[in-house]
Amino acid sequence: MALPVNHKTGADPILGRFKTYLLAERGVSPHTWAGYEADISQFAASVWGGERRAPFPWASATERDAQAFIAAFGASGAQATTIRRKLAALRTFYRFLQREELAADNPFALLRGPRKARTLPKTLSADDIDRLIEQPKKARARGEVDEYAFLRDTAVFETLYSTGCRISEAISLRWGDIDFEKGTAIVTGKGSKERLVILGEKALDALGRLREFALPAKSAPLFLAESGKAVSSRFVERRMKRYLAAADLPCDLSPHKLRHSFATHLLDAGADLRSVQEMLGHSSLSTTQIYTHVSVERLKDTYFSSHPRA
Repeated sequence: MALPVNHKTGADPILGRFKTYLLAERGVSPHTWAGYEADISQFAASVWGGERRAPFPWASATERDAQAFIAAFGASGAQATTIRRKLAALRTFYRFLQREELAADNPFALLRGPRKARTLPKTLSADDIDRLIEQPKKARARGEVDEYAFLRDTAVFETLYSTGCRISEAISLRWGDIDFEKGTAIVTGKGSKERLVILGEKALDALGRLREFALPAKSAPLFLAESGKAVSSRFVERRMKRYLAAADLPCDLSPHKLRHSFATHLLDAGADLRSVQEMLGHSSLSTTQIYTHVSVERLKDTYFSSHPRA
């Protein structure tokens, strides 16, 4: 059951100030802001009804209102991650109201969301990666894609796996961000933080062949769609699913799984956890540690399938 959204929150002056704070001071993305706005709008509908118009008496909301809002999502069968996200969004909003002296209390301050279940990220094996990256070349040989699409798709997969970039970071790269001599690139991650990533020999080769074919300007996006504009995350995901099917690999894998595979393969090979954290752009080491669990699970699988007394 979906809870109502108050679509009349857009004109609320306090919500407008909060938007400016998030975008200008906190440096969140428009996509993240859209999530905040949706969560806050749902809370407004829960407390004051879906037809109430701005401005809203945000300071009048009580802890009981907050409890009822969170409980409604639990009753509707929402996932724990969804409930925790909404709780975090509303807690942040009310902290802002307190900072601006627009509310005395934060009704979400003492609430705790459901415990988030730890799930190990899915990864591709090194052989699976090879099979995936071979598919654009095979598609070109069958006449299914043109030369640019073959070179672009190969370079996309090589770049994602070589750098461990998020898909949003990779598709935002421009040719001027690449240092072919040093084998590095500058990417802009979450919170507009820049970091240096490493491009391996195969990724550099794939990017070099794409550059030689396209002859791009330094300001041009690395990867272009047929429209001539930079590819989108959805565009890359669709291409990847096509090649996964051709390689007889699970089609539910996303480009983000190449990032998971990057981290897991490095740790499997003995890479230092701190170094992997830096390469992934994680602000917290605990976020990176999930990949050590993947490595341990692989060791356990090998042990139990091979040890005579396991």
